[in-house]
Amino acid sequence: MDPCPFVRLLVESLSLKLPIASKSPGSGIHPSKTPCFCKIRLKSFSTQTALLPLADSSAPSAIFLLNPELLRSMSGKPISLCVSVYMGRMGLACGFRSDKLLGRVRTTVELGAEAEGRTCVLQSGWFGIGKEGKPSAQLHLVVRSEPDPRFVFRFGGEPACSPLVLQMQRNIWQPVFSCKFSADRNSISCNKTRGWLHSFGNERKRSGRERKGWMIMIYDLSGSPVAAASMITPFVPSPAPGSDRVSRSNPGAWLILQADGISASSWKPWARLECWRERGPIDDALGYKLELMADAGSNNILPITVSAISARKGGQFCIDKSMVGDFVPGSWPWGRGFVMSSTVEGEWAVSKPTVQVGVQHKADAAVFIALSAAIDLSMDACRLFSQELWKELCHDQ
Repeated sequence: MDPCPFVRLLVESLSLKLPIASKSPGSGIHPSKTPCFCKIRLKSFSTQTALLPLADSSAPSAIFLLNPELLRSMSGKPISLCVSVYMGRMGLACGFRSDKLLGRVRTTVELGAEAEGRTCVLQSGWFGIGKEGKPSAQLHLVVRSEPDPRFVFRFGGEPACSPLVLQMQRNIWQPVFSCKFSADRNSISCNKTRGWLHSFGNERKRSGRERKGWMIMIYDLSGSPVAAASMITPFVPSPAPGSDRVSRSNPGAWLILQADGISASSWKPWARLECWRERGPIDDALGYKLELMADAGSNNILPITVSAISARKGGQFCIDKSMVGDFVPGSWPWGRGFVMSSTVEGEWAVSKPTVQVGVQHKADAAVFIALSAAIDLSMDACRLFSQELWKELCHDQ
């Protein structure tokens, strides 16, 4: 499998110095002690907002991902980068904005062909903010690029329709996996798999409506099963009177399984995924929690991420060290940087998830595809129980 070239453009090491009033002793430039933030804008990307720290910070303040198409269009051309600096706090206070625009830093960066193969520093230093001839604020920033090659996969159709899974190789989509969806857990033929389901699942007995027994198997091109996602805890409405949604206190759950290579019926649990329906002020969301099974058969479980995706618009499920931050206690199992991501469509939309996997995680590509299918199917499993499901998801079809 050949990876596709991706490049990250990082804006980091931000810090701000502000001018001291001329009547003050020792007037000049001093580090900011007031709350400040900035908005970072790069052509073709959404604006990102970041706090301006009192001292240099090693954490990136903005990350822009350049896919192969963007790399081709931007290579060798100057790219405009604008950083707008504000004094005050972000957001609204008592219904009013409390920030004041101090000024903007405009610069250009240029990506060469070498950006795909090595880390490059494109800009570094202090930039003045304000009018010439007067003490001005100064902004320090570093802009650098780093290669981030990824394997790119795409489901050939809805996961519930058992499609082929294709991989982008040299601008051509080629089949690399197949998958089979089942809405009846009794169809699982693997005794050991059934044992894992009972160990990690919660067989809730609930009168009335429930969504249960869904499973998707991933096969390689030889027809051997390599990964699976099985619904181990049914998705049911909240016990609250009149509720028709899956609540965070009572989520459904999936077990992500990986073939251990011993035999066609030998599996090991890889991760556990919980999903529920979040009630939002404007838009409902699919909430999720992912935990990694550090050792098969043990209680050593590593929390990986907790987040939500808009139920109406969809979004992206992502495992990335820079995005997880301090949530993960203890040991992070995948090193630094990007691990995987998957697109998730909103309710009622036709869904053909695109999955990206970091090159260092090639061996786990199949389980990431199973995980992305589980996330996608959870959007349907968490649909309000007052709404009907597609026929492929129903036991009686």
